[in-house]
Amino acid sequence: MPATPISIRPLHHDDYAVWQDLWAQYNAFYGREGDTALNDEIVATTWKRLMSDEEPVYGLVADLDGTLVGLTHFIFHRNLIRIADTCYMQDLFTAEAARGHGVGRKLIDGVADACRARGIGDIYWHTQASNKTARGLYDRLARNTDFLVYRTDVA
Repeated sequence: MPATPISIRPLHHDDYAVWQDLWAQYNAFYGREGDTALNDEIVATTWKRLMSDEEPVYGLVADLDGTLVGLTHFIFHRNLIRIADTCYMQDLFTAEAARGHGVGRKLIDGVADACRARGIGDIYWHTQASNKTARGLYDRLARNTDFLVYRTDVA
């Protein structure tokens, strides 16, 4: 991988095809591929939300010499244990060929910059316990709160 600096920028409308590929790779990493892949309506709705000024959902991409090599999606929302809003970094992904070169760190820094611009003082996220590569980075940048995530369908 070249020593070209990685730049972080917001998603643009013309990023759709590359974003869709990175998003599919991210979802495949977490087992959402083939029969369990996100359906087209979910992908289209996610993109529409990321592109809308009316949504609290944002996306950044990592650009390496004109090639997008990573993405992050994050959401600003109210928090009942702080006065200020908080930021949930829902997704963070680096293309396999770009891993180990600081892409994830730069994307997290980009989210932090977006938070500072809005007066938001914290970011939280979660990952699978088995995601040792990402956890190596996360353990250097943040504290593990030891919370578990539970989910139930209500439909």
